[in-house]
Amino acid sequence: MHKKKKGLNTICTHTGELEDKQYKGAVSPLYMSTSYAFEDVEVKRYPRYFNTPNQEGLSKKIAALEHTEAALIFGSGMAAISTALMAFLRAGDHVVLQRTLYGGTYNLVNEEFDKFGIEYSFTEGMKPADFETEIKANTKVIYIETPSNPLLTITDLDAVAKIAAKYSIVTMIDNTFASPVNQNPIDFGIDIVIHSATKYMGGHSDICAGAVASTQENMERIFNLAKNFGGSLSDYTVWLLERSIKTMGIRVKAQNEHAQKIAEYFYRHKDIATVYYPGLPSHLDHELAKSQMSGFGGMLSFELNEGFDAPQFQKALRLIKPSMSLAGVESTVLSPAQTSHYLLGEEELKKQGIKDGLIRFSVGIEETDDLIADIEQALDEVRSKPVAVDD
Repeated sequence: MHKKKKGLNTICTHTGELEDKQYKGAVSPLYMSTSYAFEDVEVKRYPRYFNTPNQEGLSKKIAALEHTEAALIFGSGMAAISTALMAFLRAGDHVVLQRTLYGGTYNLVNEEFDKFGIEYSFTEGMKPADFETEIKANTKVIYIETPSNPLLTITDLDAVAKIAAKYSIVTMIDNTFASPVNQNPIDFGIDIVIHSATKYMGGHSDICAGAVASTQENMERIFNLAKNFGGSLSDYTVWLLERSIKTMGIRVKAQNEHAQKIAEYFYRHKDIATVYYPGLPSHLDHELAKSQMSGFGGMLSFELNEGFDAPQFQKALRLIKPSMSLAGVESTVLSPAQTSHYLLGEEELKKQGIKDGLIRFSVGIEETDDLIADIEQALDEVRSKPVAVDD
């Protein structure tokens, strides 16, 4: 008999949940133990082995959401990224990375890979040819991020996957900005999907976690390194993350809708110089985004016109919070050049097109009319103040 595939919200709510056999509770029980029996058991469980009941249950949920065979939960997004990369790279190997990346990923590669004898190249552009140009005989991995942080550029998943297959190279993607709600890279031939689960999976700005999903074979390789690196997540946080993912589909779809409205409002606004959002027809990669995303996401970036001070504008906001992270139910803004991408330095920021005045906007679930009213009052306040000029 043909088994019908479960819908997104059903997977978010039920896949991987643990049964409360004793009390029949409606939610997964929490197993807090860090010590389990080793005699007369099928599995020797230990938190650092990623195999406690709650860890295993949540891994099944994330694998189902990303259309993969298996997944692992990590203590942070960077723990997930670093473990996945290092599982497939060793001294003498080479990795190709797209130029526009999360600042933490760029720092990991730029500051650490030389120590391990791992070669790396950043693409000049985002087109498929830019990736193929950088491939060498010792290239083992191509690493991408789409939509990218913070300029929301879009990378062609299908094209990159085909190039990698041509050269027998493993592909990895940071899928954080899209979330599994809006994009499933595995369906386009990408091998390994990585998330900062702190963001849309957590969704409430109170969890720090990471996730990796792929085939069983690839995940075994990642696990063999992960158990030595020790980047596992506590079961209490695992339980909280499972709870949060239950509403991810509903939250992200609302954030998609609100971000689209805010982006259109910015596009028409006389005081906004530029807006970056793949859901706008004016976005250079709009058609590509339509072909590989089911929703355009809750993230956008924008620049104010000359004469407006970006830091002053952010301080003038009353409802929208200037805050370091993203993807919570509350709307937040930050300046990437001063926060997430600060360590890149002026030269690399310029190469990536990240200006001092760029503001990244994580759109929450508030009513868009209230968000727009807050933006308008902040613009009014900043408009009345002179811009600070350096001596």
